Amino acid sequence: MQYVSGKRAAEDGWRERKKRATRAALVESAVRLAAEHGLESVTVDAISAAAGVSARTFFNYFDSRDDVFVLIGAESSARVRRAVLDAPRALSPLEALRDAMAEELQEVEQQTELWRLYAEVLDRTPALLARSLGAYMADEIGLAEAVAERIGGPSSPLTGTGTGTGPDGPSEDERRRALDLYPRLLAAVGATAGRVAVEHWCVRQDGARFADVFREVFEQLAAGLPQPPEPTTPGRR
Repeated sequence: MQYVSGKRAAEDGWRERKKRATRAALVESAVRLAAEHGLESVTVDAISAAAGVSARTFFNYFDSRDDVFVLIGAESSARVRRAVLDAPRALSPLEALRDAMAEELQEVEQQTELWRLYAEVLDRTPALLARSLGAYMADEIGLAEAVAERIGGPSSPLTGTGTGTGPDGPSEDERRRALDLYPRLLAAVGATAGRVAVEHWCVRQDGARFADVFREVFEQLAAGLPQPPEPTTPGRR
């Protein structure tokens, strides 16, 4: 029985890795095609062919062509929420969020070009940018709900662990009203910190490892964002 359970777990793990790889391939193909040819010239068939899968497989992951751009981090956000809930109780909420995000951002250094192309696609497509911002805000609410559940404070009784809601579920306004200030603030600050770390590292490219930049960002947050010491310059006391 133990062997069967272990074998099933291994098979489930393999299937999950395969699903993540397929989803990542679809996202990368879509972004590269849109950056090269423009979004309006990109079709589901073209994205699927570039990723080496069928259009039917595409629709197993996304409901429409634009969703591949808007929901680019949906599965990652879900894993961050789960990791926040599963983190050791000895960790503070900020530390739990830091570790959860660090796990998801391990491959940033290998994806610099892809993120740059994605930013270009959004910049050229205002409607897509607006939808992406909406999805970002929804993810932030879900993260705040996970933080609220972790600390045992009030969270939306209609959403459980912050994994999102169906069409008949509560509205975003209802979910916001159900949350206290601390979870909302921590989720917003943490999400912004991660975004700033990625952008700063991509822009500077001064030899620093992304992991070091990310760690410094959260160290400054944990310290309360003290003003850095004034830099010394030659000839100045």
